[in-house]
Amino acid sequence: MTSSQPVQEFFSIGDVCSLTDLKPHVLRYWESQFRFLNPAKNRSGNRVYQRREIELIMLVKHLLYTEKFTIEGARQKIDEYRRSGALKPEARAALKLETVVDLKNQLQEIIDILDGNPPIEDSDK
Repeated sequence: MTSSQPVQEFFSIGDVCSLTDLKPHVLRYWESQFRFLNPAKNRSGNRVYQRREIELIMLVKHLLYTEKFTIEGARQKIDEYRRSGALKPEARAALKLETVVDLKNQLQEIIDILDGNPPIEDSDK
């Protein structure tokens, strides 16, 4: 018999920052720019994100950081996806792509360390 662990359904802003490699102020700014990013708030008033919102955040990140869209351009592209019914598949594809890119970067850091090259400090973190 296999015991399955419960799937986490809700995520704090800290969880989302860890998952997406974004800062809290970036998430809050995006919430003001993309009306579909509107996480619920718990009794304490803290943001509570669902998986669907994390996928959309990764789509926004992909459009802005990888595809180099402006905020307005990303908004229009997402509206286009929504009208065509491709929003969910595009969001999932962006999540997968960004995950692969992050893994590749982490593996490169490990290889550099194993090769004796010190890690480059990221001044933004």
